[in-house]
Amino acid sequence: MAELLPHPLTGQPFPSPVPPGTGWPDDPAVGGTPVALDAHDVRRLAGEVDLAELDARVSVCGACPRLVTWREDVARDKRASFAGQPYWGRPIAGWGDPEPGVLVVGLAPAANGGNRTGRIFTGDRSGDWLFAALHRVGLANQPTSEHAGDGLQLINTRMVATVRCAPPQNRPTTEERDTCSPWIEREIALVAPSVRVVVALGSYGWDAALRSFRAAGFAVPRPKPKFGHGAEAVIGDGVTLLGCFHPSQQNTFTGKLTEEMTDAVLGRAAVLAGSA
Repeated sequence: MAELLPHPLTGQPFPSPVPPGTGWPDDPAVGGTPVALDAHDVRRLAGEVDLAELDARVSVCGACPRLVTWREDVARDKRASFAGQPYWGRPIAGWGDPEPGVLVVGLAPAANGGNRTGRIFTGDRSGDWLFAALHRVGLANQPTSEHAGDGLQLINTRMVATVRCAPPQNRPTTEERDTCSPWIEREIALVAPSVRVVVALGSYGWDAALRSFRAAGFAVPRPKPKFGHGAEAVIGDGVTLLGCFHPSQQNTFTGKLTEEMTDAVLGRAAVLAGSA
């Protein structure tokens, strides 16, 4: 069994206690939650566990040294505009409906977004864009996402990141992606029975969705369907994969991705999942 790691900010073993009043999510881990220290540990610990235990094990993963160093350095040094706020500084578990009709697959948490707030796509500009669109099409109860205690709820929808730690320059290495892949593969295997639509944010999310559903035993078309905004493919028995440009500032500020384009994809997902 892998040993618990000391947290660089508290000196206490993972999972470090979640201070009250921070707005962070409830800590999914407990003192005895096993910590993955390498790729072999990840594969072993992502085995036959339920969603709650998977979230716990994800939240204390330490398998990728570069990512561990980066996420915790950012949490210690902080962006100046968030200097007075605590940072989560740990991997980010999936979030939303445990039996979703719509599954949103992204790349990784943002260093000063999810890595700060403890919830994927929360507290950054990409999240602002995405949750506003989800609200407009009826897949979220409110249009804003500031912190994990802000009352936001996803409706028939769940979000997952392909890589669970914030990577430098938002670019995980291929080795880091592959090391992390058992977490998303297990999560998809657990939620797949209810999923009718997968929204892939960017080509990274598109490829991850195809790989992960194939690993879960779904028939994935060959040759591999090509990513594009509004692209559609059917995987397995009636699961529709939809492509959406990632709501990064690079895409939204330049007009490559507009609100209308985002709403069109997410609205299509809501209809296909029976949520509209």
